[in-house]
Amino acid sequence: MNIQSDYINFDSGLRKGNELLKNDKTSVIGFYIILSINVGLRVSDILKFRHSDLKGKKEGDILVLNEQKTNKIRKITLNNHIVKSYNYLVEVLKRKGRYDEDGFIFISQKNTVFTTRSLNRILKVVFKNKGLNISTHSTRKSFGRRVYDNNSQSEHSLVLLSEIFGHSSVSITRKYLGLRKEEIGNIYLTL
Repeated sequence: MNIQSDYINFDSGLRKGNELLKNDKTSVIGFYIILSINVGLRVSDILKFRHSDLKGKKEGDILVLNEQKTNKIRKITLNNHIVKSYNYLVEVLKRKGRYDEDGFIFISQKNTVFTTRSLNRILKVVFKNKGLNISTHSTRKSFGRRVYDNNSQSEHSLVLLSEIFGHSSVSITRKYLGLRKEEIGNIYLTL
């Protein structure tokens, strides 16, 4: 079942992620939100991250991964949001005795790696917003919308996002980000 999800406003997502990060019970979910809206990866790739992937990394360092779906190598430059929130998460996990240097980052209270299904349920509760179909894919779209908006909603940003997302065309990226719906909806306002 391929349900189109909505995106989460980047600033709202960052605020909510930081709020959850500061709560010892929800810190892992907070970091998931912060990381995912800042890298634009699929949930399947994010859930594979281990502490050894991020340990000791600084802003500007490169994270290299092999994307599961496309089998392509992806290089991501870590920003301050990711580095600061990861370091905070490590402090929380160490305090709770739940830090495993070689273990997966996204471990639930049941001591298993989160599933996409469980994260989808959690995100629906965290971002309880009537009318929006929030899921793990929403954070990927949030990344895309932020890139698009930060680059003056340029066609060039859509070309870059199309490459980052692995879309075969810019028109698919437009549709993926919900831009086409907005453009059509705005037509009626110009009359």
